[in-house]
Amino acid sequence: MLKKLLCSSMLALGLLSGAAVQAQTAESFDPYMVRVRGVYVGFENGQSGGLPLPGNTKVQAVSTWIPEIDLTYFFTKNIAAELVLTWPQNIDINVGGTKAGTIQALPPSLMLQYHFTDLGAFKPYVGLGLNYTIFYQTNNILGGAASIKNNSFGVAGQVGFDYAIDKNWQFNVDLKWIQMATDVSVGGSKVGTVNLNPLTVGVGIGYRF
Repeated sequence: MLKKLLCSSMLALGLLSGAAVQAQTAESFDPYMVRVRGVYVGFENGQSGGLPLPGNTKVQAVSTWIPEIDLTYFFTKNIAAELVLTWPQNIDINVGGTKAGTIQALPPSLMLQYHFTDLGAFKPYVGLGLNYTIFYQTNNILGGAASIKNNSFGVAGQVGFDYAIDKNWQFNVDLKWIQMATDVSVGGSKVGTVNLNPLTVGVGIGYRF
C-alpha cells in the first residue's frame, strides 16, 4: 500500500512541477529551509541470487533509529531540492537471527520536491530523487568470514508535510522509500544479494529563512 502511494506521488510530482514553474510569480518567499529529524529506518531485507545461505540462514540488517539533517532550497514557492544528510551510522547485521557484526552506513539522498502551498499552515509535499549509500567496515561480519559490497545506488521516493508553527518554524513528518541493495560474499565469493530497500519514517522540526 505504501509503495503504491509513493509511486502515485512520484507521478504527481512529474505532472505538477512543470505547471508550477509556469505559474511562478514575482512574489517574494524565503528560499532556504533547514530541518532536523529523528528517523526510523525499517529494512526490507529481501534475499536473492543464492541467499538465504545453507540451512535457511538469512543475512539481515537490523532496523534502527538515526538522526538526520536536511537542507532545502526553494527555486519557486512550489519547487524545491532537498539534500538529506547524516553521518556514518552503525547498523547491526544478523546472520540466522544472531548478531554477526556491525557495519557503518552513510546514506545521503538528493530529492526534487513539489510543495502544495494553498492549504494554509498545512503544506504537504511529494519528492523523487537519488540515494547513494556508502558502507564502511564491510568485512566486519562473522569475524571476517562474510562481507558486503561497499556502496549502493538507487532511486528514492518521498511524501510528507510541514506544518507552519509561525513564519519561520515548521513541524515536519516525512516518509521515504529508498532502493538500496548490497552483495554478500563468503570466503571472497559472492553468494547473493540483500535488497535492503528501507522505508524511513521521520519526525522533526524545520526553520525557513
